[in-house]
Amino acid sequence: MTDNSAIARLREAGCVFAEDEAQVIQSAARTPQELDAMIGQRATGLPLEQVVGWAEFCGLRVHVDPGVFVPRRRSEFLVETAVTLAPAGTPPVLVDLCCGTGALGLAVAAKLGGTGQGGAEPHAADLDPAAVRCARRNVEPAGGHVYEGDLFAPLPAALRGRVTILICNAPYVPTTEIPLLPAEARDHEHHVALDGGADGLAVLRRAAAEAPAWLAPGGRMLTETSERQSALMADVMAAAGLAPDVYENEDFGSAVVTGTMPR
Repeated sequence: MTDNSAIARLREAGCVFAEDEAQVIQSAARTPQELDAMIGQRATGLPLEQVVGWAEFCGLRVHVDPGVFVPRRRSEFLVETAVTLAPAGTPPVLVDLCCGTGALGLAVAAKLGGTGQGGAEPHAADLDPAAVRCARRNVEPAGGHVYEGDLFAPLPAALRGRVTILICNAPYVPTTEIPLLPAEARDHEHHVALDGGADGLAVLRRAAAEAPAWLAPGGRMLTETSERQSALMADVMAAAGLAPDVYENEDFGSAVVTGTMPR
């Protein structure tokens, strides 16, 4: 298959960035037969990252397995916010809940100097077994630990009261709005990674309520929401006993809500 024919097939399928995507797929395919199959997968709507098996996020290449939530570019703002607010002078104890591929926690740890002796201590958890398998491929080689279970339930008790950075990029799409999502997400990512309940904040309410038991004094919980949900999520943080702040970035089209544990 020639470059032009790959581009043409992707354009016919409605891929807006057909040329760029064809280049990525062609760089990943090992044989003409594999290239043809991968172009066919993308043409049916499978996310590009699931077709090639990886995503670029914050300068890292992370594994993405079929069905697992693809890390979004807008979530790079959450990473930037976590790094900016990280306490100085001490290696962070980092927990990434609803971790998906594990990309967010991995990116924060990398930007804070990596893991290992004197570096970040990363932990991640997810309810979805497919996400856990994927996250282990990304996080464990970097020295982190990945657990399977609902929010804090699978974390080791030794982390209680020690977490300095708690990322919870939980699903925040209201249930009734899931049919409005792009087909790439709606049809090819597990709904447990998308469905946030009636107002989109059901999972985040549970996480915020439990967070104080796990956060160190001055530790922060950070989560992403839509701009229209951010004020309500700030109220959720306050109700849990955390001091809330809202950060917004027009370039990313993202809102990050944080809750700080009193010292």
